[in-house]
Amino acid sequence: MLALNIVSILLGIGVWWLLALAGFQFPTPLEVVSAAGKMLADGTLQTDVLASLGRVLAGFVIGSAAAILVGFLMGWYATARALFEPWVQFFRTIPPLAILPLVLVLMGIGETPKIFVIVLAAFLACVISTFQGVVSVDRTLINAAQVLGARDGSIFLRVVVPASTPFILVGMRVGLGSAWATLVAAELLAAQEGLGHRMQTAQLYYDLPTIFVGIVCIGVLGLIMDRLLLMAGNKLTGWQERR
Repeated sequence: MLALNIVSILLGIGVWWLLALAGFQFPTPLEVVSAAGKMLADGTLQTDVLASLGRVLAGFVIGSAAAILVGFLMGWYATARALFEPWVQFFRTIPPLAILPLVLVLMGIGETPKIFVIVLAAFLACVISTFQGVVSVDRTLINAAQVLGARDGSIFLRVVVPASTPFILVGMRVGLGSAWATLVAAELLAAQEGLGHRMQTAQLYYDLPTIFVGIVCIGVLGLIMDRLLLMAGNKLTGWQERR
């Protein structure tokens, strides 16, 4: 599998290079590597990567934690479902970026509004998966636990949580992608550092290699984080049959 991943990456780079040589307005991989080297040398790339990564991690962790809590409440308690679901469905139809101008007006242009919209993006992507995981738990398992004398708390921790974990992890992976997409847009509007800010500045000067450096960095960071989530998921759901 790893060998196929490497082959796929090399083929993708090869296609990119051919498109650049064929006249498309792409910088070649060597030009992008050269631009990245210059940014590393002056410390710009490290600063931007750390700024963007910190915002994504903060927003993703807070948003996912809130989504898991609300999703469990909605799935386990009918009252909580009636209270939360209309609002969750309402905000799911509104892209987090659509409220970014309002957030900037209310919260200013510091770190808070950027992290807030990332929290919202991660939350909305994960909460429905968690809720669906709870309501999809096989009723037979719950009935069997009740017959054996398990209390609600024990059933929730030993039956519902493990059974819904695969759903939660899928929601978190989707939320991670939403967090990165939202971050770039937030940095385009209000940031002094970060990969999105650097790409916007490069656009003004038609600096395509720098734009590609930002794209590649975001893709690589997102891929690494996704693989880490996948590894954690495999550990937590080792009991689950896979193909």
